[in-house]
Amino acid sequence: MDIEAKDLSKIYGSGISRVVALDKVNLKITSGDFISIMGPSGSGKSTLLHLLSGLDGPTSGSLTYDGKDIYSFNDKELSAFRRRRIGFIFQQFNLLPVLSAKENIIMPLLLDRKQPDEAYLTQLTDLLGIRGRLAHLPHELSGGQQQRVAIARALIAKPDIIFADEPTGNLDSKSGGEVMEMLQNIWKKMGKTIAVITHDRHIAEMADRQFTIVDGILSEVTVV
Repeated sequence: MDIEAKDLSKIYGSGISRVVALDKVNLKITSGDFISIMGPSGSGKSTLLHLLSGLDGPTSGSLTYDGKDIYSFNDKELSAFRRRRIGFIFQQFNLLPVLSAKENIIMPLLLDRKQPDEAYLTQLTDLLGIRGRLAHLPHELSGGQQQRVAIARALIAKPDIIFADEPTGNLDSKSGGEVMEMLQNIWKKMGKTIAVITHDRHIAEMADRQFTIVDGILSEVTVV
């Protein structure tokens, strides 16, 4: 799957209140890429993730997945597209507290009226080191374990791309490092396309392709 953003812009307000959150971003993501987008708070990196993943629409510009403009989809089509083709990992784990780890993981499938592939679920939870924790509720898990559950949930529908917005932001350095190593393993062993938004240079440098964003302007970093 190939993703291409052309002159993607997001502007809020008008006149003296006008804010350019994203300024004519051009970006190509090809199948199997592991990219990082690094920038300080307010730089536009989360806005970019929201536009790339169809969570929000641009003021101008286009975004295509395999040549199809996803902004042309109606709300129902776009929701189904995100559910089936895109996985999300956020800083907040967003686990439902009354559901077990397994129930949280398979929730996207149940919403799509599908049953989980148990062999794939086992492979996934083994890779993430949480197979023995599936019956536990979120409050019975550490922060790192909760984020692993959230990663498994993002992967359960076998999406084409994973978008991770500050995935280690709520974790200590040890747990955060483990989560990033797992994302690298998922990229290498499962061949998933991954885009990570971060303000942490160390995390950004773990990606195969690195970008910076400042004042809504995106630039690719040349890795020597």
